Amino acid sequence: MKNMRVNAAQVWKEFEDKMVPKLRLSVIDRAVYSHLLRHSRLEGKPRIRFALVWLGQGTRLCSGTARKALRRLFHTGALRLIECNKNGHAVQVRLPEEIHALRASKSEARSQMEREIGLEERDFMQNAALRKAIHDREGGRCFYCLRRMARRNRCLDHVVPRASLGLNSYRNLVSCCHDCNAKKTDRQAEEFLRWLFREGKLNSLEMKSRFRALRALKAGKLIPAIKRAV
Repeated sequence: MKNMRVNAAQVWKEFEDKMVPKLRLSVIDRAVYSHLLRHSRLEGKPRIRFALVWLGQGTRLCSGTARKALRRLFHTGALRLIECNKNGHAVQVRLPEEIHALRASKSEARSQMEREIGLEERDFMQNAALRKAIHDREGGRCFYCLRRMARRNRCLDHVVPRASLGLNSYRNLVSCCHDCNAKKTDRQAEEFLRWLFREGKLNSLEMKSRFRALRALKAGKLIPAIKRAV
């Protein structure tokens, strides 16, 4: 993305008139987004690297509250996480015109809202029925190593670890064996799959299929079957 001069007045109007109501941003979400926008795009920088302590001080929020707001903003597409490590978070701050949900047609926006209400915002760690839906989606095999699993040997794993702001979304949870869960720890899924390949746990075709499945998962194509009442 090229550094471009931003019309601050226009951005603010779109933020208040479109982004806040359509993405249902809370006062805290608005404060965090505005602070990051101020120190990135309004200064000609498409990306910003920061620590949670700095963000909390700038918005007068505790680190835990700021972290939750970041997760919500990543989920809506207002922010894109580039990197998260001991040096902090590297984030792309998107202008209202760059957020897909705001550029969608009315029918697409309606479908998006229905997905959010019915699926996208569900916490799939919330109850046994939702957790079972993730296990059922994988068909009894470990998402990572593809081994068959007994019920007593399966668990749910965050593709993007919670430590890196991973959500309890169907896009970020997979059914896996206890062995893979223990060895993956806080690594990203892509890194762990490469490790499995190097260790001979996956062959080249299996690794390619896992990366395709991972892309489909993050794109929201691997939808678990759940009852409306859940």
